[in-house]
Amino acid sequence: MNTCDAVLFIGFGGPEKQADIMPFLEIVTRGRGIPKERLLDVAHHYELMGGKSPLNEITRQQAQGLEKSLKDLGFPVPVFIGQRHWHPFLADTLRAMAAKGIERAIGFPAAAHRCEASLERYIHATEEARKTVGDSAPVIDFVGPWFDHPLFIDAIVERIKEVATPTDSAWFFTAHSIPCLMAKDSPYVQDLRRTAELVCQKLGRKEWNLAYSSRSGNPRDPWLEPDVCDVIRSEAAKGVKEILFIPIGFIADHVEILFDLDIEAQEAAKETGVHLSRSKAVGVHPLFMRMMADVVRTRMSQPEMPEQRSSHVSRYAGCFCFPDSKMSPCAR
Repeated sequence: MNTCDAVLFIGFGGPEKQADIMPFLEIVTRGRGIPKERLLDVAHHYELMGGKSPLNEITRQQAQGLEKSLKDLGFPVPVFIGQRHWHPFLADTLRAMAAKGIERAIGFPAAAHRCEASLERYIHATEEARKTVGDSAPVIDFVGPWFDHPLFIDAIVERIKEVATPTDSAWFFTAHSIPCLMAKDSPYVQDLRRTAELVCQKLGRKEWNLAYSSRSGNPRDPWLEPDVCDVIRSEAAKGVKEILFIPIGFIADHVEILFDLDIEAQEAAKETGVHLSRSKAVGVHPLFMRMMADVVRTRMSQPEMPEQRSSHVSRYAGCFCFPDSKMSPCAR
């Protein structure tokens, strides 16, 4: 049995007010040589959302829901939030946990599908924060993959049921695009397809496909396609009038979804005469809260294996990338 004193919910972070936007973007892009003009462009995305990201509040609600669900299961442990790019930063949270005498915790990174640039970075950022804190930092044992967890699938199914769409709608499960070379070396696309397949099995849906948003990076490098806006145009050319987007690559309706799908994609839909709907991300759905608690409980039931930590971490990778060119950056 894994002796666990707490859970560390590992988030991305986001600005909570207008004055936070540029400092946040500078942290995310540090060392990448992004021109300030590009940051100003992305800052406008947040301005369209009221000058902040909703992500931090959603993260707080998810952590609270996870803590309650664990308590309901008979595991009354505290859940702490540590974030990669905004307060509370991972190192600060680890120091606070150490000050409370916590020696070991289960880490829950806020990403489901595996590739090099997101889930892997959540875990790497946590390990770097532990080094910063030093010997007093709690040991973090990360949960296993959950892209195919039955409760994750059920939460997506319920989100789809919330949307009233015609039966002849074209379905596209959406996620963050990544470089094709990265996709080739990871199970990212396979994970996404498995999530989508399981959802469609539940709903008796036979026709569906994947589409990608938030394409960033060098415009000369190939990234996963088709882009969500290109999908709308190509489907319209076929005579399709109704499209449903199902965002499975993110667990919260943050600025990236709110801008890429609800603004840019909706503009493309209006231009082509297509009616575009989308389901919500799993967010704070009760089934997702139960899922998080279940994967944490599963990790608690496994033995402590500190000598295998490096191989355990290498199983994980995700899907967040930030641009190194004039392409639009990822905004959360």
